[in-house]
Amino acid sequence: MSNPTLAAGADDTWRLTHLGRLLGHAMRRFDERVLSLMAHNVEVPLALSNLAARAQVSAAHVHITRHLALEGSRLTDLAQRAGMSKQAMGDLVDQCEAWGLVIREPHSRDARARLVRFTPTGLAWLQAFKEAVAQAEAEFRADVGPEVATVVMIGLEAYAGSAS
Repeated sequence: MSNPTLAAGADDTWRLTHLGRLLGHAMRRFDERVLSLMAHNVEVPLALSNLAARAQVSAAHVHITRHLALEGSRLTDLAQRAGMSKQAMGDLVDQCEAWGLVIREPHSRDARARLVRFTPTGLAWLQAFKEAVAQAEAEFRADVGPEVATVVMIGLEAYAGSAS
């Protein structure tokens, strides 16, 4: 027996326009713009800029930029804040360590633990990320208007905050 609401010819445009899909597209567009801006930032070391320009740095790598505490973080804490498995975060940290963005150091209060910290190059990357996010947000405001941008920010903050 077929479901009449899913019959051929039924309006299924909702699949392309529902909130989750729009949020996903918006997030990908925003992250791609941020990475593009970082790729063209003269303050970003050339090797990292080239990686970003060739799409070797992905939104997944940005998780480290977003979630690594300035004083350093344990891998498990970093993975938890990013909503990733410890193994997946470990792989990202390995890549970022090879690129010179982060280092692993012994934890000062726990001999068994190691902290992931930004290197000076990583801090330059973080500053470039901050500037790129500010520019991408300004472009968003220009595209949709300041009133809509404010409502979107307030709505997303409320929605994201209600999940915790």
